[in-house]
Amino acid sequence: MLDWVIIGGGIHGVHIAARLIGEVGIDREHIRIVDPGDRLLERWRTFTATTGMRHLRSPSVHNLDMNPWSLMQFAGKRRERKKGLFAPPFNRPSLDFFNDHCDTVIGTFELSRVHVRAKVEQCSLSCDRVSVVLSTGEQLSTANVVLAIGSAERPNWPQWAPTGDPRVQHVFSEGFDGWPRTRERVVVVGGGISAGQVALRLVDEGHDVQVVSRHGIREHQFDSDPGWLGPRHMKGFLRESDVDKRRSMIRDARHKGSVPPDVRRALNHAIQKDQVQWIEGQVEDLHSHESGFTMKLAAGDVLEGQRVLLATGFASQRPGGRLVDQLVDSAALPCASCGYPIVDKTLQWHPRVYVSGPLAELELGPSSRNIAGARRAADRLVAAVRSQRRNAGRVR
Repeated sequence: MLDWVIIGGGIHGVHIAARLIGEVGIDREHIRIVDPGDRLLERWRTFTATTGMRHLRSPSVHNLDMNPWSLMQFAGKRRERKKGLFAPPFNRPSLDFFNDHCDTVIGTFELSRVHVRAKVEQCSLSCDRVSVVLSTGEQLSTANVVLAIGSAERPNWPQWAPTGDPRVQHVFSEGFDGWPRTRERVVVVGGGISAGQVALRLVDEGHDVQVVSRHGIREHQFDSDPGWLGPRHMKGFLRESDVDKRRSMIRDARHKGSVPPDVRRALNHAIQKDQVQWIEGQVEDLHSHESGFTMKLAAGDVLEGQRVLLATGFASQRPGGRLVDQLVDSAALPCASCGYPIVDKTLQWHPRVYVSGPLAELELGPSSRNIAGARRAADRLVAAVRSQRRNAGRVR
């Protein structure tokens, strides 16, 4: 029987696996990461490449290794570092450099060896184990499972957008192939960092770009205040016992639809050069015709184009779909009115089930989904395993 099965091979799953092996000393042969991608972090790599991300929004201390300073050390001594590895402020790593470092972490802990390329169809809980049924027909038996599931399977698809037209696609849809191959007039729908980065990539590739957003460009360095990573904000959050009020605090804390200063500057520059039109408005209707489409906004404006790229983020519903629904029903797992798990301080949802990422946000707060959230989730899990071992030692 395995010790741990981690469902999800993204940022959270990879970091948690590295910490369990490198910090707790779990035997690598007793861990599996289940993810359908051909390689670990596949969705991360696909999504960031699609948007044209150049530097991360997160600082260098938010990386997938055990040591938060690992990324800076990986860069070598300051005078020997290549230019462009980091961007100010906070030494934000370039995407290529960050991915190279991720590959090093995966290689150091030999995580590719424990990667099972499949989807999890079902988890069955019992007193002494969790049975994990895979899409391949294989069944894994494990003492513990970590649900490191993100929201990637549920892109936010507006009601007005047709789903069968290849000229209208969401940039985060599975198998996205809607990038224009010849010069086109493209409308990007969305107002956050993904929309901004997609628009800038389109400009770089010579396209005519219009961005339709419900608001103007909103600038925030991070997607929530850094105080949410420590006691400044988290003390009051954890003191609040009403999980519905915690949900409200998370909603208020997130800078949804915002871009960091460097993306704002690049967008403003493109707007000044008439390479991008930023149009504030709500899409009301879309009509396709042979040469493209006509988009009508609520205020009466009409746009003409050849392609629509949706950069509208992900749905707000609890991730995990049928798998998590089945777990909740079969084991009567506690949930808040928003549907998200109610977990303890160790992120334990059931004696054998732990959560990370969006599923942990009612305990970890608004930073739960990002790289910093992966590190904080791993901190809790590592502490829990160590505590269990100490308690087991006393019993003996």
